[in-house]
Amino acid sequence: MPYPIFDRREIALKPLAERVHDMSIADLLQPDSKPPKIPNDKLNTIQKIADRIKQAKANQKSVIISYGAHLIKNGLGLVLNELIKAGWITTLATNGAGTIHDWELAFFGKSTESVERYVGEGQFGIWDETGRYMNLALVLGAAEGKGYGESLGEMIASEKLLIPSHNSLTEELQRDLKTNLMAQDTFGARAELLAYLKKNNLKPGVIDLPHPHKNFSVLWTAFVNRIPLCIMPGIGYDIIFTHYFNNGAAVGQTALRDFLTFTQAQLNLDDGVYISIGSAIMSPMTFEKARSMARNIARQEKRSLDDTLIIVNDIQPAGEDWKIEPTKESPAYYLRFLKTFRRMHGQFAYVELDNRQFLLNLVQFLK
Repeated sequence: MPYPIFDRREIALKPLAERVHDMSIADLLQPDSKPPKIPNDKLNTIQKIADRIKQAKANQKSVIISYGAHLIKNGLGLVLNELIKAGWITTLATNGAGTIHDWELAFFGKSTESVERYVGEGQFGIWDETGRYMNLALVLGAAEGKGYGESLGEMIASEKLLIPSHNSLTEELQRDLKTNLMAQDTFGARAELLAYLKKNNLKPGVIDLPHPHKNFSVLWTAFVNRIPLCIMPGIGYDIIFTHYFNNGAAVGQTALRDFLTFTQAQLNLDDGVYISIGSAIMSPMTFEKARSMARNIARQEKRSLDDTLIIVNDIQPAGEDWKIEPTKESPAYYLRFLKTFRRMHGQFAYVELDNRQFLLNLVQFLK
């Protein structure tokens, strides 16, 4: 149906330098920051989690941390980086917003904005550099069969984007079409890239993109340490969708690859650890599908995935004793991040704490 659609090229973009930012790299917590005091029972729980992570590492089992964007906004990026560099984490996962704050800090040293103010001005999320470079990195990454997190991590690490020539892309497409050497999705991504470059008048060559604060970036740290950071975005959820450089095919392909990488890691979660921090929707929704897929394979191989320690950290009061699922009449039943994870056939525990309290204490126990 010929429904009318919004033309993003009509939007008046502004540079990041004109945005009033609510946080900067100066606000980030150091991994050796003194952990906030917490009740002894919760401290004991975190110590047990740390012990289980050590056991999983010794046995080469998966240790996955999935987190919401507020973990980055709360200044915990360097703490995650410490866990990555020390080898405690095998896989990471976050949503699209988790990458936006991380990238802006690496590129510009500042991030976040007042939603209320900028929606009122018709300017929320409508900033040129974030939409331009993050979207372009995803299109280029999709054409090379890379994932969402990998594409952004490589941009930060290389501090550049390489725009291929239209002629070289055309020749590659023709050759691959004849010889059928290319996977169908990557072939489609290259064709999409060619059309994208022409549509946006992008000339071949190198776009130099210094990232002076890349050592603050989780995307960069994961990329250089070869730890997958899997991104599961939602269409229209993130500010990069406001920019006319945004390409749904690239977002979809790179995100799908990350989801399948995330799922592959589930196959090694028996005796492993899964920690969900401050993610009410993305983490439980992606985990349940990935776990079912992994269990399908595990059952064919006649092995179990039941001995997984599943930890959920959030500040929302649980409302019920989650050893038994609440009835539908209870408001607690509708807490997705509790209900879903309790059903996942593992050892489930909820740690009701601010994520700064949780993660800083966990790092200290691991040290």
